[in-house]
Amino acid sequence: MMTGELYNSLARMLDYPEDKESLLAAFGVVQGYLDGCRLECSLDAFAEFVTGSTLAEVQEEYVGTFDFNPTVAPYLGHHLFGDNQKKGEYLITLKQEYRLHGYTPLGNELPDHLPIILWFLAHLASQGKDAARTSFIERHVVPGVEKLCDSFASSRRDSPWKPLVEATRLICSEDCAREVHQTESIGADVLEKSRLEAVAHTEVSPC
Repeated sequence: MMTGELYNSLARMLDYPEDKESLLAAFGVVQGYLDGCRLECSLDAFAEFVTGSTLAEVQEEYVGTFDFNPTVAPYLGHHLFGDNQKKGEYLITLKQEYRLHGYTPLGNELPDHLPIILWFLAHLASQGKDAARTSFIERHVVPGVEKLCDSFASSRRDSPWKPLVEATRLICSEDCAREVHQTESIGADVLEKSRLEAVAHTEVSPC
């Protein structure tokens, strides 16, 4: 599975719902990834809610969850810093990162809106900027998503969107861990190659 498709799917599921078909298609992508990586997080409650509801009901539940409940607002800066000055600095940093990598968010949402951030991760994945993506996740995404998870656990435990936020936390953390492992493996291969070349060099007789 392409990493960009995974983050695009997460973004669609956490953004304002436009149609049920795309939500269920995204569910299949994300749940398949979770199962394939053995990350224990079932999204069945979300799929059952979408399947058993009209689009209007899904939209109403989304608005009631995210727009009228500040404790689980989908803005990472809100959970990280509240309304102090550091939140403004965080938003500026996100905008700078977006501009640096040629990403222009659609719509009028703030740069710390979780779907906007997830689409940015998909953008980085599509450009093959794996190191930039995982560095951005580690510094700017995981801390806020963890706090959002805690807020759902304490105030919206039965929300169909709660497991999606947990899935986002797991996937982002796994993405970072996989990149570290790959980097370590490459480093080990380089060191081993250098060692073998050094041994071969010492065994060559002078002319």
